[in-house]
Amino acid sequence: MTKKSTSIIFFLMLLISGKVLMAQQNAIEKPPFLKYENSPWVDSIMKSLSPDERIAQLIMVAAYSNRGDDHKQEILKLIKEQNIGGLIFFQGDPETQVRLMNEYQNTSKVPLLGAIDAEWGLGMRLDSTISYPFQMALGAIKDNALIYEMGTEVARQIKRTGLHVNFAPVVDVNNNPKNPVINFRSFGEDKYNVAEKSVAYMKGMQDNSVMTTAKHFPGHGDTDTDSHFALPQINHSIERLDTLELFPFRKVIEAGIGGIMVAHLNIPALDSTGIPSTLSKPIITDLLKNKMGFEGLIVTDAMNMKAITNTHSPGIVDKDAILAGNDLLEFTENVPKAISEIKKAIKQGLISQEEIDRRVRKVLAVKQWVGLDKYKPITSKNIVTEVNTPEARLLNRMLTAASLTVLKNDTNLLPFRQLDLVKFASVSIGAENETPFQKSLKLYTEVEDFQLPLKATPEQVLELKKKLNDFDYIITGIHDTSKFPRNRLELSTSVQEFISELTEKENTVFAFFKNPYVLNDIENIEKTSGLIVAYQDSKNTQELTAQLIFGGIGANGKLPVSIGGKFQSGDGLDIEGGLRFSYTIPEAAGMDSRILIGGIDSLMQQAMQIKAIPGGQVLVAKDQKVVFYKAYGLQSYSDTIKVKKDDLYDLASVTKISSAMAALMKLYDEGRFDLNGTLADYLPKFKHSNKADITFRDILTHQARFRPWIPFYQDMYRKNGGFKWWTVKKDSSARYPIKITENMFLHRNYSDKIVKEIRKTPLLEKKAYVYSDFFFILSPRVVESMVEEDFEDYLQSNFYQPLGATTITYNPLNKFMLKEIVPTENDYYFRHIPIHGTVHDEAAIMLGGVSGHAGLFANANDLAKLMQMYLNMGEYGGKRYIEEETLRKFTKTQFPDSDNKRGLGFDKRRPDKNGIVNNTAPDASDLSFGHTGFTGTMVWMDPEADLLYIFLSNRVTPTRENHRLYHLNTRTQIQQILYDSLKAADEKQQP
Repeated sequence: MTKKSTSIIFFLMLLISGKVLMAQQNAIEKPPFLKYENSPWVDSIMKSLSPDERIAQLIMVAAYSNRGDDHKQEILKLIKEQNIGGLIFFQGDPETQVRLMNEYQNTSKVPLLGAIDAEWGLGMRLDSTISYPFQMALGAIKDNALIYEMGTEVARQIKRTGLHVNFAPVVDVNNNPKNPVINFRSFGEDKYNVAEKSVAYMKGMQDNSVMTTAKHFPGHGDTDTDSHFALPQINHSIERLDTLELFPFRKVIEAGIGGIMVAHLNIPALDSTGIPSTLSKPIITDLLKNKMGFEGLIVTDAMNMKAITNTHSPGIVDKDAILAGNDLLEFTENVPKAISEIKKAIKQGLISQEEIDRRVRKVLAVKQWVGLDKYKPITSKNIVTEVNTPEARLLNRMLTAASLTVLKNDTNLLPFRQLDLVKFASVSIGAENETPFQKSLKLYTEVEDFQLPLKATPEQVLELKKKLNDFDYIITGIHDTSKFPRNRLELSTSVQEFISELTEKENTVFAFFKNPYVLNDIENIEKTSGLIVAYQDSKNTQELTAQLIFGGIGANGKLPVSIGGKFQSGDGLDIEGGLRFSYTIPEAAGMDSRILIGGIDSLMQQAMQIKAIPGGQVLVAKDQKVVFYKAYGLQSYSDTIKVKKDDLYDLASVTKISSAMAALMKLYDEGRFDLNGTLADYLPKFKHSNKADITFRDILTHQARFRPWIPFYQDMYRKNGGFKWWTVKKDSSARYPIKITENMFLHRNYSDKIVKEIRKTPLLEKKAYVYSDFFFILSPRVVESMVEEDFEDYLQSNFYQPLGATTITYNPLNKFMLKEIVPTENDYYFRHIPIHGTVHDEAAIMLGGVSGHAGLFANANDLAKLMQMYLNMGEYGGKRYIEEETLRKFTKTQFPDSDNKRGLGFDKRRPDKNGIVNNTAPDASDLSFGHTGFTGTMVWMDPEADLLYIFLSNRVTPTRENHRLYHLNTRTQIQQILYDSLKAADEKQQP
């Protein structure tokens, strides 16, 4: 059968089908580059080209930036001798690619068109660049504006690497779960969703001067053959193809897409000859050009793929592709042969020179549209930094978060609300070590982690099941060890049975980091109480899924494909976020990463360099988003143990607002604590003391005329330097239970002596602000007079445990290993040993390590949960701990007209007589409040900016006489960086 008769039969079949493929009901927006087809620049280039060079403009060869000099010389030879039209770059790195492209451009007679397959961004091909979510994950996103934004950003990155064309988006409708080549590269099975997202992605790129190429025409979604290795056959009718496969292509054409890539497919309904669609005139010329009205650039799929090379030789296949109607040949393997064969076709009258010239003008018009008429070399300097901008990384996280799809949430299991009185376990199936998913879960509460191999034996599974019996909730991550989320299940029978058993439990949540189609192969997965689909296994998906589980972020993704009979396309439950911290980057909260990260790093390095501190932790949260959380340096100068983010620090006086004030505010809410009351009202022993009539309002603002402190330990000594016989023994006993050191145990009643000493201490003459520990030493007794449990248990049950602040604790060695606790001072005053694992403050250790003035340990993350509750005016994690009115009362300046600017227990901005504020950042608002600690700690909250700042260090290592941290003012200088970062980000947004 001749090609002419084939075209006639095809046209008649279209008429019989009743489908109007030949006309578009909607107006078509012309590809933007077409306006340059007859421009003066294009005219001038055309005049300069010989017939062979014109043909060469239709050829694009493959280039790599990781193949060395021999490959480069091959490309340079093709450019010099053949004057090829362009290059498509594959694997490599951005710096080398830019340098090579500059050299290639400098060699070329006509500027080269540079292309890349960047379906999910440059990371698809180049090292050190960003990979955005695969298109199937993007198909789950409701807000197509995010897809447009991704197109905008991908365009910026492509141009920065010296290229001009993206062979994307994939607009195939993936309606075959067994598809080996499209699958996760498709936006899904819903043609409307595919079309809308394809248009959004395309518009984002083309609105920013990057040429886009929709692929793989006329639709590669319903095949189970990979065209890289064989020729797939699609046996659907014209009616089916028209209503489904062609629909997204029609929509991107209407939207003005610049290019379309033709696939290597055998589609009998469109061309009964059996030739690949890339070589089919009925498909390319009759259907795509004439019937669908596409006037843009038509590009072949790679001409080295076995779908066509198995039956067609190089050069001849390129000629056949041109005759079929293609404008640009991608990955031509033999350029001289291709040019020769196309020249023969012109001489034979199979195609006219005029038609070749029209196509060359298209290619040149694209070059002018992308700016190659004014070509300038691209610098490779700072390219990795400029590609991986904070804004680009934020977009990646936003896309990932928006794609997360909750398919099951029985009894509103997600997000977990109760954190106390329950035990959490996490199991990562397919992991050998703790995963980013498991690490992120631990940011919210204590979660014990387990790993299970994909091919675990029955014995391994049984051992794990026994361990899991001790837990109330099991969070199971199913991971993918492959580079791409292939549609494969690689689990042993015992692991599959284990998963099936877990689905029957009401306390299990599954996080699925694999291709969603695989869910169909997991028995009973649809019966589980909680199921989240993350679509792929990446650091972003793992971290954000963990945040979703505990309410840091929400979810509203919708499944883009059907999963057998278990789930349908469009399924997905909305989950509200904002319950607890999310963990993100500064730009997510309107802060400038460069200012924030660079500024904090610099100041911390300065402090460590001059040995103001050996290391520390810094945490910054804005709008309940943790945007900076980092550990620095060493635990002490004399060792090599690096500080980790979960190491515990001695909080010193930050204990005051982290323990006593939390309890007193709650008791105030309950009407049990009266600010106008006195110590005598709660501690009867003070009724006849000089402190009996002093109100708590004066006490908590440090104007109660109390002395600053008493060195209580000094009263234990005789004049000869030894301890008084009854105070301390070398061994513990019922009478000497309070451990000071390994061979020093204090008498059980010594705390009463401390209280007695405070009681009889004379008052200062003048009522004025004098910072004192006295009340906070007494505060546990005050609290215990109103509650039925001891001070520490009250704090744990009412605050720390419900908050998930599992490291806030007294006497940390009871729960943590020594290596997890940062040391403080070498104590030459009292204990005569290095202090490590016990409280630094002498009075606190004499009180058994538990006091309201000192004694708490924590890491920055857990301390932040308590402080964020304060910043939220009493609420966190969906639970109210303290009434808003109470927090506002306690955190405001009580005596604004006096020199005392303190709140009730909380510190405030305190200007000196010249109006200079040294205890906070200059830009901290008057509403801000917080506290500092002797060991080198600081916490500060600013409701006006919704800003939280935590600084933990051990500046007293090895001695308290080290005051360099104060002289540098590092803590408040870092705090000012937060405000500078906000200003810088705001200035960026100004027009």
